[in-house]
Amino acid sequence: MEHNAKKLQIIEAAEELFASKGFAGTSVRDIAQQADINVSMISYYFGSKEKLIEALFDVRLNQSRSQIEMILQNEELTPHQKINIWIDSVLDQLMSSQSFHKIMMREQLSTERTPIISDHIMELKLRNVELMTNLISEGQKAGVFRENIDMMLITTTLYGTINQAIATQEFLRKIHHMEDMDDQEFQHFLKKKLSTHLKIIFKTIITNEIAD
Repeated sequence: MEHNAKKLQIIEAAEELFASKGFAGTSVRDIAQQADINVSMISYYFGSKEKLIEALFDVRLNQSRSQIEMILQNEELTPHQKINIWIDSVLDQLMSSQSFHKIMMREQLSTERTPIISDHIMELKLRNVELMTNLISEGQKAGVFRENIDMMLITTTLYGTINQAIATQEFLRKIHHMEDMDDQEFQHFLKKKLSTHLKIIFKTIITNEIAD
């Protein structure tokens, strides 16, 4: 689905509010005020709040799909290089969309889930596993990745590690004595540290080599 600049403006405003107030706690009027538009424009572009969150997941899903597919189609890269680029791609996605991350975490930890959000989260997770499986399979066919890799645990290792780091940033600041570091600099530090750590783990798990 294509989204013009105005629709993306509304989607981004809704994303911030859904992250801070929850889906049920956010009204269409709240979104219009956040996006600095007339309420009728939300109805015009989306029809309802439910359709608006569908559009949000559509945007994030397409970002994930297009990035992984570009990696897979690049014949100049080795399977191991593709894995490293993929790790950095997921890091960029999750750390640059932390409001979306909060929506995902809020829904998955809630005892009163919103079916429409849960359904989209399931679709997003299944799609990520599918793309990841394709990437791993390519390396297995080339004989550079070992067989019998547990895709569920690989997925959990990647996304779980990044999600935990995002959710506990204040704790990580404290143990690294970086409480006074500005946010942009700390985000860069955290992304670099996670990238190195995850690449070492994946090299060991997938190729069965001793990490450098």
